[in-house]
Amino acid sequence: MKPNAGFGILKWSISAACLSVFMLFSGMVSAADEAEPTLSKEKFEHSKALYFQRCAGCHGAFRKGATGKSLEPEKTRKKGQKRLEKIIALGTEKGMNNFDDMFTKEEIKDLATYIQMEPPVPAEMSLSLMKERWNTYIEPKDYPKKPEHSLNWENFFLVILRDEGKIGIIDGDTKEVVTKVDTGYAIHVLKESSDGRFWFTQGRDGKMSKIDLWMSPPKVVADVQVAFDARDVAVSHYGEWKDKYVIGGGYWPPHFVILDAETMEPLKSVSTRGVNVDGDFVNEARVAAIYNTPHAPTWVVAIKELGQIWQVDYSDIDNLRIEQINSHKFLHDGFFDPTQRYFQIAANASNRMEIMDSVTRKFVASIETGKMPHPGPGANWNDPECGPVAGTTHLGEGKVAVWGNDPKDHPDQAWKLCYSVETDGPGLFVRTHPTSDYVWADQTKHPEPEVQQTVVVIDKKTRKIVKYIRVTEMEKAVAVHQEFNKDGTEVWISVWARGAGDRAKGEIVIYDAKTLEEKARIKGLETPTGKFNVYNRVHHVT
Repeated sequence: MKPNAGFGILKWSISAACLSVFMLFSGMVSAADEAEPTLSKEKFEHSKALYFQRCAGCHGAFRKGATGKSLEPEKTRKKGQKRLEKIIALGTEKGMNNFDDMFTKEEIKDLATYIQMEPPVPAEMSLSLMKERWNTYIEPKDYPKKPEHSLNWENFFLVILRDEGKIGIIDGDTKEVVTKVDTGYAIHVLKESSDGRFWFTQGRDGKMSKIDLWMSPPKVVADVQVAFDARDVAVSHYGEWKDKYVIGGGYWPPHFVILDAETMEPLKSVSTRGVNVDGDFVNEARVAAIYNTPHAPTWVVAIKELGQIWQVDYSDIDNLRIEQINSHKFLHDGFFDPTQRYFQIAANASNRMEIMDSVTRKFVASIETGKMPHPGPGANWNDPECGPVAGTTHLGEGKVAVWGNDPKDHPDQAWKLCYSVETDGPGLFVRTHPTSDYVWADQTKHPEPEVQQTVVVIDKKTRKIVKYIRVTEMEKAVAVHQEFNKDGTEVWISVWARGAGDRAKGEIVIYDAKTLEEKARIKGLETPTGKFNVYNRVHHVT
């Protein structure tokens, strides 16, 4: 596999559990292992690119660890070349993927050597460099005044075609692919304008793209690189600033960037380096997640290594106001409760879900849920006993944990663990819909195919798993990310074909949300992962 060259010096990407459980390494170090690890220049550069594409997200550019363990040379050299190769190839049951279907044997061998060598120092990125990498393809004055097509664009699904650097746009009514547009490598997430017409993508290569769904076919109208490694994006949705600004968060350099949402011009860059909740200065303090707050002109910006949630007020970007709210490490991703007031975010290295109040801009509660919670876009629903609740899957164990999140009408249950459901393996995403009787959870992070290809369906009333659905039996493929259609009658699940030669074999499998039976398959999709239904995301349907 050759690293994608695209935007920037390196294309840094995350595999949510890449090399993430090196605490399991064991064994004696042989005399050969004690030799100074070396690689040719060509192999070093190739391994460096692979590391930043697949591993840096969990372990950091300097390999100090976060969601994953530290991979600093003094630790990795103790484990030995052969043991490192085995773990990279086969993964573990505690959430690390196997990479034998993504890397060649030679690449695995070289990567195991690379992580025993001193990490290179990555480059910085200035605002002026971002402006050099800002491209306008269609001027805002030339945008259509109304949709150029008759399709039901509010039921479009925007599908991340991860390793192809594209977004697939699919008509939720006809199940036809409307178009595929070029974006950044390994898009992590998409966020919408207030009406859902424009979508902003953030790739792991730091490239942010703006898509107009009204065009026929939909097109990228502008893009810009805001970092060398990035994760999230959000649009201003409040008051007079509605759709005025867009913000992108960087893993490296560790900063966030505020842009003009109409033109995509970078306006302001703010470093997130700082002192963490333990009082230690952190150079690699990465932006893990960004969300618009509906009740104020602010964004919630989660600073991963600091263990802090920053509430950034965009009403005056020349005199930026930031509340730094202490929580726990290491922050990852989250979602709001149904009132859109309380933000619920994973501190996955602390095994907690953290709760903050976006109105008072203060920390509220911390809930121990399980090993390394990972809710993705999350799920909210009503439980017969606890009332309104939310749930998360976990990277470190097979569990869906559920807690109360209604402090107004159910104060006794609020911010307390309500119940948990044991699944067969670690997962990435949990989803539901207000019209659905069920909660769906994937098990993508288990290394065994029969588990990582199966999703579980949990009854909201009985709290029990009512069905295990084997989404695919395709070799070198996993089932990942559930998303409902606009009216909640269907559940769409991605089959991520991960083999280097199997990218176009990916598909989306669609299930009837009530009968749980398969309805259709959309084939010929290159490495599909996350999906975003326009209506549900605009209306905060979880």
